[in-house]
Amino acid sequence: MALRTIRVEGDPVLNKKCRTVEKMTPRLKELIADMYETMYEYNGVGLAAPQVGVLKRIVVIDLTGDEPITLINPEIIETSGEQTSDEGCLSVPGMAGQVTRPNYVKIRACNEDMEPFEMEGEELLARAFCHEVDHLDGKMYTSLVVGGLHEVQDEPEEEA
Repeated sequence: MALRTIRVEGDPVLNKKCRTVEKMTPRLKELIADMYETMYEYNGVGLAAPQVGVLKRIVVIDLTGDEPITLINPEIIETSGEQTSDEGCLSVPGMAGQVTRPNYVKIRACNEDMEPFEMEGEELLARAFCHEVDHLDGKMYTSLVVGGLHEVQDEPEEEA
């Protein structure tokens, strides 16, 4: 495993749509392990492959530090409700802004063995699903912020 460099807002790779993963390879498994290590090192709760410069539809999420979720080719298939909260991003260090997201999200994805599954999330997990899938489509949360960004002293728990 190795730490990867996190791309920051303004890097063109963050505005590109990612390619579908057709098959799992040892190199992609190494990428996933590196993404977890990088996310934990920078105290994030989610990281998408384009944030480390790889245009593949791969996301890692871990809200608690001991419940890792790997999503290959994730797609949001259902949403409901609404929540508005501060949101941050490892690609926009030290900043946060108010973003409205669904309060409930159901996704379909594949695991590291390319086995399909569905998963539901509410509140912070729903927010993380939306935030990370947006990254795969070349969208940054900053385009959804209402009222502008503000500096944060400590990284917000919602950082994805």
